[in-house]
Amino acid sequence: MDRRTFIVNSAVAAASATTLAKAASPNDTIRVATVGLHGRGKSHYDAWTKMQNVELVALCDVDETVLNTAAKAVETKSGKKPVLYKDLRKLLEDKSIDAISIATPNHQHTLQAIWAMQAGKDVYVEKPCSHNMWEAKQIVAAARKYNRIVQQGSQSRSDSALIEAVQKMREGLIGDLYMARGLCYKWRNTIGKKTPEAIPDGVDYDLWVGPAPMKPFTQNRFHYNWHWQWEYGNGDLGNQGIHEVDIARWGLGVKYPTKISAIGGHFMFDDDQETPNTLTCAFEFEEAGKPKKMMTFEVRHWMTHHEADIQNFDKSVKSNTVGNIFYGSNGYLAIDGYDRYTSVIGKDATPGPARIDNGDHFANFITAVRSRNRGELTAEIEEGAISTTLVHLANISYRLGRTLDFDAATYSVKNDKEANAMFRRQYRAPFVVPENV
Repeated sequence: MDRRTFIVNSAVAAASATTLAKAASPNDTIRVATVGLHGRGKSHYDAWTKMQNVELVALCDVDETVLNTAAKAVETKSGKKPVLYKDLRKLLEDKSIDAISIATPNHQHTLQAIWAMQAGKDVYVEKPCSHNMWEAKQIVAAARKYNRIVQQGSQSRSDSALIEAVQKMREGLIGDLYMARGLCYKWRNTIGKKTPEAIPDGVDYDLWVGPAPMKPFTQNRFHYNWHWQWEYGNGDLGNQGIHEVDIARWGLGVKYPTKISAIGGHFMFDDDQETPNTLTCAFEFEEAGKPKKMMTFEVRHWMTHHEADIQNFDKSVKSNTVGNIFYGSNGYLAIDGYDRYTSVIGKDATPGPARIDNGDHFANFITAVRSRNRGELTAEIEEGAISTTLVHLANISYRLGRTLDFDAATYSVKNDKEANAMFRRQYRAPFVVPENV
């Protein structure tokens, strides 16, 4: 170990020791910072400002307008003015910060989480935790190496009703469970076509692009519409869909699939969207000594009916149907994707157990930060990463137009060099996810 490496590692160890000491008591204040404030980030800073013994001390965003708007909201809610940053690396120099919550675009998640862990911070990172397969391995490896508390933002895992639903299926409520379906039917209108334009005042576009190739600025490569561009997002499968994929895998009690197939396309609209707006995915799970199980997942971007009456309770969301259906030998169970489940038992379709209740995923994270016990996390990063790989494998299958045979032991697609080459990207320096975390 050279002198510089020793100094860096010693600094990380010192920061970790500080965090451990500060988090020892439930009465100690946990100091949190949030990066990425335009979309989901609003929920982050809103949550932190409502918690006792949690202080939101810093905010970070590459867009000054978004940053200043968030700062005013936080000051109004908490009565305290947070320190503002454009560059997360500068924020991470503050050793008094205990935890970072990340709500930036998908292509930034893994790198920013690893940076934070290397700086001795615990991490709450939005779903999906990675932009590609390789990053899913790297973020877990970093969490283990630096012994950090890392939570993926799969908030349904903390909902009491859904926890009960999964437990009842484990107990045999609907008999032998053999199949799950994830549904993501949301009204998604055309994004149109946008021509290159000048970078808006106050936006650090170099920081925003980060690991991705530098391309001319357009509005369809920026706020929210980045979801529909392969360089930054993973389509609706990796946007809303990752929630339902995760719930389906959780309910089935499976890990990695052995076979993956996806077909679909971009229907109705002629616009800048690269990712499919209609997609059907199938996953097969085989494990020695256990019955084979199957999962399907469907994205549809326009009109739909309410299968299993999912989201039919909320007339304000038009015809959105977002949730899951589990099938067993003695009935089925439906989850609306948020805070409720219903069940139907037997051939005469007798209504079974049902519940409406939610939870607090952010509070679950803080509980684990205090206890230093990652087992208390409801969506610990390894679980989040496994669900995230299902998204990536389905997108690879769709893009290549063929079925994939995945081997979890080697973390590779069997006999398919082209598919395996899509497991990682070329990184734009200096925004490089490290080989050795």
